[in-house]
Amino acid sequence: MAQMEPGQITGVYGEVSTLPAPLSAHVTEEQLPELRIFTVAAELSQSDPVRGSRIRYSQQWTLIADSNDRKSIKTVLPPGPCVPVSGELLTGLSPIRGRRAVVRETGGHQLLEIWDPQGLRKSLNLTALNRHGRVYDDAQFGCLSWSECENKLLYVAEKSKNTSAETHDGKSACLKDRSVYSEDWGEGLTNKSAPVLCAVNLQIGFVSVLQGVPPDVSPGQALWAPGSQSVFFVGWYHEPFRLGLKFCSNRRSALFKLDLDGNCECLSGHNLSVSSPRLSPDGSTLIYLQGRVFGPHSQCLSLQQLDLKSGKTSTLLDVVNRAQPGEFAGVYEALPSCCWSADSQRVVFSSARRNWKDLFMVDRRSNKVTSLSDSLSDVSKQYGSWKLLTLQKDLMVVCCSSPNTPPTLRVGFLPSAGEDVTWRTLQQPITTFDFHWSVLDVTPQPEEDNTHFSGLDFGAVLVKPPRPLHDAKTPLVVFIHGGPHSQFSAEWNSTTAGLVKLGLAVLMVNYRGSTGFGQDSILSLIGRIGSQDVKDVQRAVLTALRTDITLDPKRLAVVGGSHGGFLSCHLVGQYPDFYRACAARNPVINAATLLGTSDIVDWRYSSVGLQYSYDQIPTAEALATMLEKSPITHAAQIKAPVLLMLGGRDRRVSPHQGLELYKALKSRASPVRLLWFPDDGHSLSRVDTLADCFLNTVLWLQQHLQTHTHQKEFCC
Repeated sequence: MAQMEPGQITGVYGEVSTLPAPLSAHVTEEQLPELRIFTVAAELSQSDPVRGSRIRYSQQWTLIADSNDRKSIKTVLPPGPCVPVSGELLTGLSPIRGRRAVVRETGGHQLLEIWDPQGLRKSLNLTALNRHGRVYDDAQFGCLSWSECENKLLYVAEKSKNTSAETHDGKSACLKDRSVYSEDWGEGLTNKSAPVLCAVNLQIGFVSVLQGVPPDVSPGQALWAPGSQSVFFVGWYHEPFRLGLKFCSNRRSALFKLDLDGNCECLSGHNLSVSSPRLSPDGSTLIYLQGRVFGPHSQCLSLQQLDLKSGKTSTLLDVVNRAQPGEFAGVYEALPSCCWSADSQRVVFSSARRNWKDLFMVDRRSNKVTSLSDSLSDVSKQYGSWKLLTLQKDLMVVCCSSPNTPPTLRVGFLPSAGEDVTWRTLQQPITTFDFHWSVLDVTPQPEEDNTHFSGLDFGAVLVKPPRPLHDAKTPLVVFIHGGPHSQFSAEWNSTTAGLVKLGLAVLMVNYRGSTGFGQDSILSLIGRIGSQDVKDVQRAVLTALRTDITLDPKRLAVVGGSHGGFLSCHLVGQYPDFYRACAARNPVINAATLLGTSDIVDWRYSSVGLQYSYDQIPTAEALATMLEKSPITHAAQIKAPVLLMLGGRDRRVSPHQGLELYKALKSRASPVRLLWFPDDGHSLSRVDTLADCFLNTVLWLQQHLQTHTHQKEFCC
C-alpha cells in the first residue's frame, strides 16, 4: 500500500464511485410481419461529485428478433443518447397505449404529468389542489399504477392536515395542535406518518382520496384490481405505535382489497408480514411475499399465490430452512414490479444464494425453481450478482456485476423447459478492473458450532489487487456488513473497489445470520450477537490467511457500519493484538443505552434473545443482557486506533452510541478520531459524505498499516 496524498485518494474513489448503475427498466414491443422490435428503456443513476448529489438519466436500446424465434435476439442496435431525468419522483407506463405518467418535483410543487407520442397531454398541480400532502416516492410505500382502462392512476401520499377545523370556542384547532407529536415510520422515512391512497380520474382531472382503509392501517404498494373498480394494497398496522420500517420485513401487515365505494376486505392471514403484491398478466392470480412478525428484522420469506376467482391462497415457494450447496436458498428481497411471464405461469425474481445473488424462475405448474443465470459453476461465473430489473413480453432485463466488473445491462428471453437463456449484453461497462476475486466457504470449529442449529457454515468474498512486486505481502481489510440479516454478494462495491485499487485486499464476510444461507442460519444468531458473529468473522479471517499466503497477517484492519461497526469494535476489543486499525460507521456500542433511542426497539430485544411486546418495560436483567453483548464491555482492551464516522440524524443507531466509545477511548488515551456528519442519517449515503468517509478511512489505514509492530502469531 503506497503512501498517497488526499487528492490522489479522492481521484481513485471518483473513478470507482461515479460509474453508472441501472435502477429500473421497461420493455415495449412492436410486431412487424417478419420481425419483432423491442425497445428497452433503462433509468440509471450516477454520482456527480461536482453537484455533490446523484443524477439520473434514461437511455434506450432497440433489439430486433425474428417473429418465429422466441429464444434469441438477432441484433442489438447502438443505444440512444443519455437523457437527464430532472425532478422525476415516480414514473409509470400505461399497459396498452404506452402513455407515460410522471410525478415531478419543481419549484416546491409536485406535478402529475401525462405524456404520449404527441407530447404533454395533461398536467395537474397536486400541491395546489391540496387534496393530500406530499406524494410518497420511497420503495416502501410508493407506487404509481395505471388502471386497465388507462383513465385512472393510483398513488400514495401523506394525509392532508386539516387546517380549517375549529374548536368549540371558535379558535383554530391547528393552533392548539401545532406542537402535538406526530409519529412517523423511522429511519429513511422521516415525515412519512399517515399515508392515504389517491386515485386520479384523468378524463376530468379529479383527484380523490380513497375512503374505507382501516383506521389502524397505513396503506402502500397499491395497484388496481382487474376491472379497475377496486385496488389491492399492503397495510401496515400502526397501533399502538409505529416501529421503523426500512430494512425490516418483520412488521405486522396484511393484504387488503378496497373498492371505490369504501368497502375493505383483508385477503391475507393475521399476525403476518406481507409485501410485494404482483398481479398476473391474465388478472387471475395475485402473488405476494409473506413472513413472520418480530424476531429477525429480515428473514427468508414465502411466496404466496391468491386465486382471485376462488379466493384461495396457496404457497408457491416456502421458507427454505437449509439450502443444499448450489441450490435455491429462499427469497430474501422484494419482487420486481414486473416479474410474471406472458402466460401467467412463471415468476422470475432475484435472491441471495450463499455468497451470490442469483436469478431464479419458479413454474406455478410444478413449483420447480430454476436458475437462469449463466450455466457455469460458481468458480467459473463471470458475474457474481444477477438482479432482475423487469420482465415484460417474456424479455428479461437484468443488471449484472462482480467485484471487478461494474454494473452491466443484459437481456434474454425466458427459456423453454430444459433450455438455457441466450444472454446478450446491451452495453459493456466503461471499464473493468484487474482485481482477483474468489469465494470462500468457511466451516466453524467444533467449539464454535451452534448446538441448536448444528452443522451450519458460512462464507466470504475475497478481492485482491494484482500480485505486488518483490513478493511483498498485501495488507487485508476485513469488511463486515450491517443488518445483521443482510449479505455481501459477489457484486460491484465501490468501497471495496477503491480499497483494492489502492493496494489493499478486502475480505467481505457473510457470517452466520446473513441472508442467502437459509432461515436456520438467520435464527442461529438470535441471542448470540457479540459472540457467534464475532467468532465467525475471526474464523473467516484465519481461513483466508491460511489459504492465501499473499496476505499479510501482521497488517490487518477491520471496517464496517451499523452491525458491521458493532462487530468491528467487538473484534478489536476481543482480539486486541490481532488488528492494527478499525473504522466504524454508526456502530452499535452499547445495546442497553440504545434501547430508548432506536426506531426499532423490538430488534434491541430480539437480537439478544428476549421476547418483545409493545408494552415492554425494561428490566435490570434485560438491560444487563444487552450490556453483556455490547462492544463497550471490551473498550478497555482496545489497542487498535479507532476511526468513528457518525450521522447526526441517525434514528436507527443514535450517534451517541459512537460518542460513548469515543469518550471511553479518549479517557484511556487510546488513539481515536471522530467524524461528525450533521445532515446525514444511518446509511451515511450523501455523495459528499461517502467521499469524505472513504478518504478518511484510507488515510487512517495508510497511517496505521504501514509499519510492522510486535504482534502475536495467529493460530488457524
